[in-house]
Formats: sequence, structure tokens, C-alpha cells
Amino acid sequence: MEDLTLDGKVAIITGSSRGIGEGLAVEFARRGAKVVVTYTSESSSAKADNILSRLADYKYGRSAITVQADLRTMDGPSQVIAATIKAFPDEGISILVNNAGCEVQKRLSEATVEDLAYVHDLNVRGTMLMTQAVLPHLRRPGRIINIGSVGARAGFPGYSLYASSKAAIEGFTRCWAAELGVDGHTVNCVNPGPVDTDMIYQINPAIVEAQKKSTPVEQRLATVDDIAQICAFLAEERSRWVTGQTISASGGWTMY
Repeated sequence: MEDLTLDGKVAIITGSSRGIGEGLAVEFARRGAKVVVTYTSESSSAKADNILSRLADYKYGRSAITVQADLRTMDGPSQVIAATIKAFPDEGISILVNNAGCEVQKRLSEATVEDLAYVHDLNVRGTMLMTQAVLPHLRRPGRIINIGSVGARAGFPGYSLYASSKAAIEGFTRCWAAELGVDGHTVNCVNPGPVDTDMIYQINPAIVEAQKKSTPVEQRLATVDDIAQICAFLAEERSRWVTGQTISASGGWTMY
């Protein structure tokens, strides 16, 4: 029998039509959660529906919904919450994973304020707005998990816009943990290292190989499941004494 450590809990996972977010949706459902899969663009609609089909194959009556919303806007997060409450009116919301994100690879001399806004409006502003929207509905003890990046603490040429946004996520995590602990909620950040998703293939292959060779555990890229297992633990009740932490999920590529 499966370990249903999230049985019946409602989990919103933003940006979960692909990559790490998709893996989180699958793993949380496997552990019994009722999952809300969010996506932004119409082009991701088919992928989101495909995830629903996969989740429907699980036993024990798990259910899931998809919600299209632009988390950069003031209305996007409230649309996610409204759809969640409509689908699961009696359960409340137990888990929020702020996974949605984007990046622009440009050196400082080339970056524009429009590039900065594009990245930070989703990675930073969207994370704050989504978390604010969920708070009135977050059932104690709630779990908020922010997906950061090892790039927040490393210096990669061309990644200053992305790295700065993920550094902000670490700051959010610590401050929100201090604020929300009185309500029994925990807030943690998971910083993946290089992960075997479609995004990794946008990076120079020589850099990827160098990253693999400098990873102590097995000298390989992370799988999506490697990240999902860490996040699922943080969503469980038994993680109750862990809050305000940033966890390097990198096989030792970075050590905090």
C-alpha cells in the first residue's frame, strides 16, 4: 500500500504543467493530495490536461483540477484560489508550492528594465501575490514551499536577473516563516541544482557536463523525482519543526 502522508490535503502547485512542477503534482497525488495544477499560457493547456489524466489513474479517490491564470497580475492568484475553493469547498487549502518561474539569460550590459520586470514580476511579485491570496484559506498547520535555485547563491554570467529573483525568494522564506509560525504554518525554500528537464538543454552542454562532474552524489543531473521527494516531505506533518530553511537539493553541488 502507498504511503498516503498527504491524504485528503489540498495542494496548489503553481507552474505545474511541466518540469519540476509536473513531478511535484504527480508525487503529491501519489501521497494522497488533491492537487491544483496551474499554468499560464494556452499552449500549456494540453499538457495540464494530460497531467490530470495521469493523476486520475491513481487509486484511493484522489482528484485534481487545472487552472489557467497569469500570476503576474493582481487577479491571477485570486482566480487560482476561487477555482480551488469551488472544486474543494469543504477541505480548505493545506499546501502551497510556489514553483512558477521564468528566466532571461542576458549579461548586465544587455539587460533591460523590461527584462527585469519580466523575470521579477513572476518569480518575485507572483510568489508574493500568490502567498497573500492563499493565507485567508490556509488550513492550520499549513505548508508553504518556495522553489528557489542554487543560482541564488552562485555567480553565473548572464543570470543576474534570475539569480536576484531567487535570492529574493530566500528572503521571503525566512521572513514569512517568522511571521506565520504563530499560526502553525511553516515556510521553506528548496533550491534545486541542475535538473534533467527541458530547461537544462537551453544551457551550454559543456557547462552542464562540468556541473555533473562537480556533483558529489553520482556525478549526474538531478531527476525531477529527486526534487519532488524533498518537497513532499516538507509538505507533510512530520516536517513540522522545519521552517525558514533553504535546502540545497543539488546532490551536494552546493552545500549550505
